[in-house]
Amino acid sequence: TPRDDDFFKPLSIIKNPVDIQKVPLDQADGIVCCGPFDTQADLDVNRADFLYAKTKGLKLLCANPDIIVDRGETREWCAGALAALYTEMGGESLYFGKPHPPIYDLARRRYAALTGSLSDPRIIAIGDGIRTDILGGQMEDIDTLFITGGLAATETKTTQQPEETALSDYIKTEKATPAYAIGFLR
Repeated sequence: TPRDDDFFKPLSIIKNPVDIQKVPLDQADGIVCCGPFDTQADLDVNRADFLYAKTKGLKLLCANPDIIVDRGETREWCAGALAALYTEMGGESLYFGKPHPPIYDLARRRYAALTGSLSDPRIIAIGDGIRTDILGGQMEDIDTLFITGGLAATETKTTQQPEETALSDYIKTEKATPAYAIGFLR
């Protein structure tokens, strides 16, 4: 979709970037998935294209491993849901973005290119995705701030702030250890 066009522009800090061109599926050498064309549609609408792509041996590069995302008051499917479906159908999905280490390396390099070196104790990972934002920060040994009023609002019983017992139970179930938690960033 047009909102994903910036993803295809190489960053100035990347030496010898891969030239990615948008082409019809029958001309593709691979799939770069930034998210579904229709974020509200049943994911099964992609099965025919995915079957064709799998048969053709195309790999799917998932640019955002989140399964769902909240945009304002609307919950939408994200690229991770499509990658999971493609994998379930027997296709090969390659994941980039949180919680995978290369995105943190890229973030550090971008920051260093703008301002100079930054020591890890000054970095904090912030997000509402316990399995992406928080897990990624934990794997990088970075402090994390879990925004409980997003994807896990129901599980953490967040209205203004999370209910303490519900939050404790949720992070225990998810095997997560965020350094901090807050209801919202408002």
